[in-house]
This record gives sequence, structure tokens and C-alpha cells, in this order.
Amino acid sequence: MQAQPRFFAALSAAFASLLLSACMTLPDRASGAFVERSLDIDGAPHRYQVFVPATKAGGRKPPVIVFLHGSGERGDDGAKPTAVGIGPYIRAHRDTFPAIVVFPQAPENSEWSGNLDLVFATLDAASREFHGDAARTYLSGLSMGGYGVWDVALRAPDRFAALAPVCGAVKQPREERDTLFVAAVAREADPYAAIAQRLRKVPVWIFHGAKDDLVPPEDDRRLIAAFRATNAPDARYTEFPDANHNSWDPAYSQTPEFWTWLFAQKR
Repeated sequence: MQAQPRFFAALSAAFASLLLSACMTLPDRASGAFVERSLDIDGAPHRYQVFVPATKAGGRKPPVIVFLHGSGERGDDGAKPTAVGIGPYIRAHRDTFPAIVVFPQAPENSEWSGNLDLVFATLDAASREFHGDAARTYLSGLSMGGYGVWDVALRAPDRFAALAPVCGAVKQPREERDTLFVAAVAREADPYAAIAQRLRKVPVWIFHGAKDDLVPPEDDRRLIAAFRATNAPDARYTEFPDANHNSWDPAYSQTPEFWTWLFAQKR
């Protein structure tokens, strides 16, 4: 008869321990930091980085940004995606930037349209580990990553609270990049209208350089016109008159109203 009280005492202790672990939060972070992580996908390891904000900046449940890099940052080192675009801006504001930022890396000679599982796996893992806010999850990318924004968002149109593609497009930009296009709408008679119809309820801010000779701005002009034709409630377009392909520096570093707009969005 003595074993029964001991059994229930042990059970109660185990249950209390479980509850305590479930309620645990991350320790306070005095400074924002980049951390390296790795995931196995289809038996292959994929390294990626995550920026984790300071607790004072991001709070206990920070917003989350997925950043899709361009062609030059493809590889398997996990680090190159942080070197261009949003990464330098975050480094300059390391202690005040309020969001978790996930930097997946596409393998060499691949496009984002073929790496959608990788994007969502890194987003899910980082959001779990660092307690990201699912209602304030955003998607941005530049060049090849600007194309990727549309493929990723079309895979899960209810996942993101806002989209911000930079110097991307819809159709193949030039002859030698015959695999670079938004694959999800490639068979549509009007791919611009298809994107706008499927994503019209998601706030969008598109950026491009007027002098871009690698990914000409005509596609983005047609796309924003398609969004406006659907009476999308929040579809914005900024074209920098003096920018060539690098419209990411003026977008991320010289448009402070962009960040105000982005972090105001919530699903």
C-alpha cells in the first residue's frame, strides 16, 4: 500500500516538471546576434543563419522575416545570404532591429522555385526555436529572391502578413537565365493577373530600380498594375529613378517608412 502514494507523488512531480518546461521562455538577450543552424532535408544537410533580436527590441514573441537571397549568394556555406540586402542593414542596427530574420540558402545552380520545402523548413524551425510570432511573419527577397517571394507566397498564401520583393519579376529576365521565372504561374495565360488575384489580400510593397538592366522593371510595372486592377487593399510600388539592379540598398537602408509599414502588418 506504500507504493501507491509514492507513485502518485512521482507522477505529480513529472507533470509539474512538464508544465514548467512548457512555460519556459528564452533567456533575455542583451544584443541581437546571428546564429548558424542546419537542417536535414531529403537526407542532405542545409546550413542557414538566423538573426535573433535583443529581447528589448523584439520582446518575447518577435515578428519573423524570411529573406530570400539573389543568385550570387547560392551555395552551402550558410553565411553568404547575410552579406547582401537585409543583412548589412541588420548589422548596422543589431541591437534595435526587432525581428527574427531567417536566411535560407539555395544550393548552387538552383532557383527558389525548386527549394520551397527548404524555405518553409527553415522558417518553421526558427519560429519554433526562437518563439516567432506566426501572425507577424513576413517575406522579402532580392533579384532571384524577388522571384522567389511570389513562388513561396503562392505555395502558402495565408502564411505571410506582408510581402516585399526587391528587383524581382515574373517572367524570364534574359535569355541566359531560362530557369528564372515564377514557376507557380508559368502556365497561366496572364501570370500577372494570376499572382494579383491569388495574393490580392496580402499587403505588398514592390521595389525596383528604373535603370535595372539585369531584371528590367517592366515586369514589376505590369504586376503592380495587375494588383491595382483587382482593387487590392494595400499594394505599393516604389521605383528608384537612379538605381540600377541594386535597389535593395535604397529599399532596406534608405526607406525608413518601409519598416514602419512592414511591422504594422498582422494576419
